[in-house]
Amino acid sequence: MTNQPYGAYDPSYQDPRQAAAQGAWPGQQAYGDPYADQQYTQQWQGQTWETQTQPPVAAAPAAPAPTPAPDPAPTPVSPEAGPEYGPATLAGNSRLTDAQRARAEGRSPIIEPGMQPAALTALLGLLLAGGAALGTYALLVPLVVLQGLTAAGWFRLNGMWPARQGIALGFLGALAADAALLVSDRSPGAILGTLGVWVLLSLMLQLRSHADPDERMYGLMATVVAAALAIAAGGYLAADASAVTVGAVAVAAGVVARALPLPTPVSVVVALLAAAGAGYAVDGPAGAVLGAGAAVCALIGHRVASYDYPSRFVHFTAGVALPLAAAAPAVYALARVLT
Repeated sequence: MTNQPYGAYDPSYQDPRQAAAQGAWPGQQAYGDPYADQQYTQQWQGQTWETQTQPPVAAAPAAPAPTPAPDPAPTPVSPEAGPEYGPATLAGNSRLTDAQRARAEGRSPIIEPGMQPAALTALLGLLLAGGAALGTYALLVPLVVLQGLTAAGWFRLNGMWPARQGIALGFLGALAADAALLVSDRSPGAILGTLGVWVLLSLMLQLRSHADPDERMYGLMATVVAAALAIAAGGYLAADASAVTVGAVAVAAGVVARALPLPTPVSVVVALLAAAGAGYAVDGPAGAVLGAGAAVCALIGHRVASYDYPSRFVHFTAGVALPLAAAAPAVYALARVLT
């Protein structure tokens, strides 16, 4: 190897970076790749399987512009200028209750039961009066019917249906109170004792419920009130037979008079006068006082059964039973005072 001065040009010298790029080591002669010139220029000359069997792919068409949603159709209006609301749909069609619609239109949401439920109330009242005249067990039959209608009607009046457990619980409470009255020689303490037990039982059942707290509280109140009304109707069994006859006849007359097509204030006055007159006809002045007091409670029950656009089922359960059930404590209390 010939010695050359420092800095002289050596034609055999190759830069290590260039040698590495060409695949040779420094100090090693780089031999060219015979196919190096073709690796970037070689092209496939024949047709592949894809080009023979597959049709050419066309470019995807541009997505059309979104069409704006049409404006909702206006709510149809009836000839009386009152809007009509259809059933609820997924599209968001509004569904108002009859009470909400009545308030929106400026009308009262109160619908009274009418003459047919009033006639049924009068019939049930006359059955109570006749049963009281015949004896205790004859009175028990229409009383059980009254208690069952009271429990079912109160739950449906509160919009809780089906509520079989609550209705059954209230009705069983009424039956337990009736049995306690018969065993205790018709002592009114049996009604209070049964009512206390049933309040605790209703509370225990609602605590076991997995519903929301608000719903459990609402169910508890409905159950307790239904049981209380059904049990309180047992006051007819605790009262004297003559007082039951006067009170039931007075309620029958008052409810029928209240259903007459008269203005509400006039109808209330007529109902009270009719009840007092019926009581007077049965038992003189004392009967008139008892009949008027029973009619006041009966009209309160009638008003409750008319609340907030109730259904036809409510009219034929609560509308029939509540006037008589609400009058039962008054019949018992006024009979004790007047005798």
